[in-house]
Amino acid sequence: MLNSKNSMWPWLGLAAVIVLVDQITKQLIVANYQLGDSTYVTSYFNIVRAHNPGAAFSFLASAGGWQRWFFTGIGLAASVFIVWMLRSHSGQKLFAFALACILGGAIGNVIDRVLYGHVVDFLDFHWSFLSGIFHGGHFPSFNVADAGISIGAVSLILDEILRMRRSK
Repeated sequence: MLNSKNSMWPWLGLAAVIVLVDQITKQLIVANYQLGDSTYVTSYFNIVRAHNPGAAFSFLASAGGWQRWFFTGIGLAASVFIVWMLRSHSGQKLFAFALACILGGAIGNVIDRVLYGHVVDFLDFHWSFLSGIFHGGHFPSFNVADAGISIGAVSLILDEILRMRRSK
């Protein structure tokens, strides 16, 4: 099945690339930045070092520590489910792409939770028009794993929209 047109291995390879890039970039941040350090890049983008013990948008970040293992468990369970889904749907390119991106992101953030007890974030985008929503107009900082999860989620929505159009 390794050379099969419907093999899940290319998708697992994509997930592995996302994990690898995510972990390399996080290691560079941890090695070169202290918590809270920031480097100006453009008028709307900084490199920062932030820690997120919670989930997306710091959900449950101040929950007292139990959330570390809760989100680790969710990430591991999601990863197992995604691999199972890839075995069945590897021939559906957009769907499998979405799953692979989410898988890579989930594993990348699980590694952080196990190693550090929090997720290392470093991409800081900010625009003044966001100041009514986010403090100082700064969108919550994120990382490569989060970007993979977001790209995967958007791809899942697009896949569903296209599937619904085809069924009409």
